[in-house]
Amino acid sequence: MSSVRLTLFTAPKPMTNPHVAVIQHNAFASWQQLGEAVQVVVVGMEEGLLAACNEFGFTYLPEVERNHQGTPLVSSIFSTARGVNQSPLLAYVNADIILLPGFVEEIERVAHRFGKFLIVGQRYDLNIDEVLEFETGWQDALLEKARSEGKLHARTGSDYFAFPRTCFDQIPEFSIGRAGWDNWMIYRARKMRWPVVDASASIPIVHQNHDYSHLPGGQAHYRLPESNENLRLAGGRRTIFELDDATHVLTPEGVGAFPSSFKKALRNLEVAPLLKLHAYGMTQALFTLFHPIRAAKERKRERAEREARRASGRIT
Repeated sequence: MSSVRLTLFTAPKPMTNPHVAVIQHNAFASWQQLGEAVQVVVVGMEEGLLAACNEFGFTYLPEVERNHQGTPLVSSIFSTARGVNQSPLLAYVNADIILLPGFVEEIERVAHRFGKFLIVGQRYDLNIDEVLEFETGWQDALLEKARSEGKLHARTGSDYFAFPRTCFDQIPEFSIGRAGWDNWMIYRARKMRWPVVDASASIPIVHQNHDYSHLPGGQAHYRLPESNENLRLAGGRRTIFELDDATHVLTPEGVGAFPSSFKKALRNLEVAPLLKLHAYGMTQALFTLFHPIRAAKERKRERAEREARRASGRIT
């Protein structure tokens, strides 16, 4: 595997739901198009993954540590995938994301500029219900469809994380597929003073829309108790960083500073105590000052969650 320049890894859902099987098949097929420079690693023993790996020639690693509810842990997924080779670059990608050709080359453009970094980006949400054919010109047709029929997702998180092997070797035991851990990745990079590069302009990705029937009670991932635990492990709500917390952007012209604005300056002021002084309370105070309505809603939600836990006997 000496020719592998990037290890792309993921922890997919079971292929038992027909629609999930279709969209994961499409994602895998797009990754296969990236060529021999990429080794794709699929982590977890969920049903249907072995057959998919055999079909696409991916590396299959079924063993992964899980929480008490059986959800794979992000820390184990990352460490497991890291061990299959010595590629200089790693990228975790959600298994419903279609990548376009040029993914590796765009990451390498950043790697030529920085020794340590994190690359993240915005996605298009698109309804796809059928198996796609990856014929000549497929990427242009799909991107045009995403732009005309899809929707650009809010800049609240990321569906892929690309970074050098030297980064993110220590990760809390987050639950995969639950809220919070993706935001922590951006926070962690900022805290370590690694450049966080928003590659939305150069690495367009397509997210295939799906429901939450694979989750307990069909609830959205951010409503599950495991997301609350992820938030605790991350260090609290003020560690929830988003794409606008990036320090740089990647465009066809190259890597540049994230555009300045009053909003950006205010945000940098707000998080400076947390990033530079590890002063969570000071950042919380600034958040309350700058966003009083949001802060009040957070306090109300936290009280409701405490009452719910108390009623269920989980706390006294």
